[in-house]
Amino acid sequence: MANSATFELTLERIALIRRMVIAWNREGNGAPIVHPDAPYGSTDRDGDIFNVTGDDDGADEEHRALGDGLAAFLANAVLKPGRYAYHNTLAKLDSTDVGDVFRDETTGETPEHVTFDVTAEHIALVQSLQVVWDAARDIPAIDIAHPYGGATETPTLHHEMQPALQIFLRYADLGPGMFSQSGDAWIAE
Repeated sequence: MANSATFELTLERIALIRRMVIAWNREGNGAPIVHPDAPYGSTDRDGDIFNVTGDDDGADEEHRALGDGLAAFLANAVLKPGRYAYHNTLAKLDSTDVGDVFRDETTGETPEHVTFDVTAEHIALVQSLQVVWDAARDIPAIDIAHPYGGATETPTLHHEMQPALQIFLRYADLGPGMFSQSGDAWIAE
């Protein structure tokens, strides 16, 4: 993530965040991670960014900026508890590097559509997720050592963070604006 003290979350960056494909990082106790091969839905990362921003030259810079963008979005967006559904892009992607909590280990099948009940507890944990930059995979990820900073979770809720985060990114409300970093938190200006 960038070392800047302020960050502009534009409509284009929000659109890219909404397209992020959330998988499960199998390292350690696991944590949600942006899919390294298809962060915005297809294996053409720069093309996906171009389709949203219209900028041919700035795709890599825009992609790196979304580490801070994701952190600002998680800390400030609002979602009501409820039942949500989404198309599971992971059903079409390779699962050798990262997983899917819905993948049947026996058959290797992953459902194409997911319906999931997001609770207030899920939302609180999503908003406390600690976003880091995974340099080896070149994507935003959740800190596997301390996924929630100082907050605690139950093992069941932790394992449910993949669908809860995917839903949060797709459905939570947040408009564009400037955000400033205070410690580990991003606050709307």
